[in-house]
Amino acid sequence: MTTRRDWQLQQLGITQWTLRRPAVLQGEVAVKLPDQIRLLLVADPLPPVDHPLVVDVARSMALTPAQLYGVTPEQVVMLPDSVRCHCWWLGLEATRDFAGISFHTPPLAALSQDAGAKRELWHRISDNEHGITAAAG
Repeated sequence: MTTRRDWQLQQLGITQWTLRRPAVLQGEVAVKLPDQIRLLLVADPLPPVDHPLVVDVARSMALTPAQLYGVTPEQVVMLPDSVRCHCWWLGLEATRDFAGISFHTPPLAALSQDAGAKRELWHRISDNEHGITAAAG
């Protein structure tokens, strides 16, 4: 149902704009990362941090569960430019660079069942082992 004002604007050829994410203006979507975070898990839906594969990846990178942080693609765009950490994109293409190493894998459920994708992930981690552990310390 349109209001009289909407109808008048439409008759004048005026296009009304609406915000796609009005909550951003109210600060509801802003994300502040704790200082100890070294690996961002970007996925939708977010994987459980205690998932065995996530735990294994963290351990192979010499990280503790407290150094992991999960964000959705919508939250990634709200992170400040000053964020410096590694990023694991699960089932998504990278939309940002956080001055760390980026890993791209299928979503966690698919990755858990795909030996080839896991092998590729392990190769990527081992190829960057020096850069990962230097940044983690």
